[in-house]
Amino acid sequence: MSQDPVTGTRRLVAGVDSSTQSCKVVIRDLDSGEVVRSGRATHPNGTEVDPAAWWDALRSAVAEAGGLGDVAAIAVGGQQHGMVALDVDGHVIRPALLWNDTRSAGAAADLTAEVGAEEFARRTGLVPVASFTATKLRWLADAEPENAARVAAVALPHDWLTWRLRGYGPAGQSPLGPVLDELVTDRSDASGTAYFDAATGAYDRELLSLALRREASAVVLPRVLGPAESVTGGSGSLADGLVIAPGCGDNAGAALGLGAATGDVVVSIGTSGTVFAVTDAPVRDASGSVAGFADASGLYLPLVATLNAARVLDQIARLLDVDHAELGRLALAAEPGAAGLVLQPYFEGERTPNLPDATATLFGMTLTSTTRENLARAALEGMLSGLADGLDAVRSHGVTAERILLVGGAAQNPAVAAIAAQVFDAPVVVPEPGEYVAAGAAVQAAWALTGERPAWPVSLSAEPAPDTRAVIREQYAARR
Repeated sequence: MSQDPVTGTRRLVAGVDSSTQSCKVVIRDLDSGEVVRSGRATHPNGTEVDPAAWWDALRSAVAEAGGLGDVAAIAVGGQQHGMVALDVDGHVIRPALLWNDTRSAGAAADLTAEVGAEEFARRTGLVPVASFTATKLRWLADAEPENAARVAAVALPHDWLTWRLRGYGPAGQSPLGPVLDELVTDRSDASGTAYFDAATGAYDRELLSLALRREASAVVLPRVLGPAESVTGGSGSLADGLVIAPGCGDNAGAALGLGAATGDVVVSIGTSGTVFAVTDAPVRDASGSVAGFADASGLYLPLVATLNAARVLDQIARLLDVDHAELGRLALAAEPGAAGLVLQPYFEGERTPNLPDATATLFGMTLTSTTRENLARAALEGMLSGLADGLDAVRSHGVTAERILLVGGAAQNPAVAAIAAQVFDAPVVVPEPGEYVAAGAAVQAAWALTGERPAWPVSLSAEPAPDTRAVIREQYAARR
């Protein structure tokens, strides 16, 4: 147990995960990483949200976690890409557009045409898709030009929450007022905007101006802090006197929380699906399949994202009128390949491949193949095959996959783990359930507090034997 040598009190750090669906707060022992207590609050549904709801949820989750009175440091991990546009008085100009809001798909295509995919990849490591902040700013400029003209600062969800946590905010609604220059961020989240170069650590103001359709040299962007840098909470703030780490994007936070190292590839099955690895060198993929993000440790995080992950299983479970345990049992009762039944699971369009208007398709329906068991298996195989395609894309940039870390709520279903061992051609391990984004934020808080990155242990809940069945991906590729 870690104790302050002067006071004898336990030293604690807090990590926040402000995700699409909820806000989670975990408070951990600085020395062991043991979770001491936690809290949670829900977020509204939808692809656009008033950021005030995130702030309310953060305060509620902190209160449920027992407050921050005995906490020494805190960091906020958050969903990437969301556009939080602020006016000169610190007011949110309109509800934030989230990563999964696809209305900016046309804007993404326009920006790519204007700059060129190769040039965008060279300058930012990204090729625009509807998820990225730059495309949402272009949508704002085209659809709501009066609001675009009021933009004095652009923040991401975790940037804005860190700002509020420190005591800054709209005039008359916060202890320290609307000091826009106090906005801070980190490389991982900034690298998902499509106007930041993770390799140089600099914003690309020309691309920001292009997105907003106006000169944007005076628009405030959050100052980018290094992995162990910190700021403090102001007097009267929720984090009064605390060390506040830079925070991070959600996937970078998960990598920190999992202790992902070279040779590890993380496959996360949540609201979205992600495949990412920590690398020493930046990735610049002009095809747009792999996003060349930064990680939260000073390295890089090449990542493939899919829009359709756990909710594919939710939908098929509802269709079959079963719970997830029974869905898994049905899937394991069918043979690999589901007798030729293949689900291309683009229920909400898709980000990788970039098909925002696509719909899901079920192939190979015959009187023999169309059974409850085969449909259940086709759902799991289709979701996992899309993620395996992502692994191939990451590998094409020199990433080595010695181990697949399968995380997210769906990963705890034994059928998902078993079928993943049949879909992927690298060993699969399933870490114990945990709030890994919040855990990573707590790692960052400890790092900022002590100057050293902690190495807290991660336990495994499953390690299925490798059982690759080529038929699964061959069928999926034939229908793609």
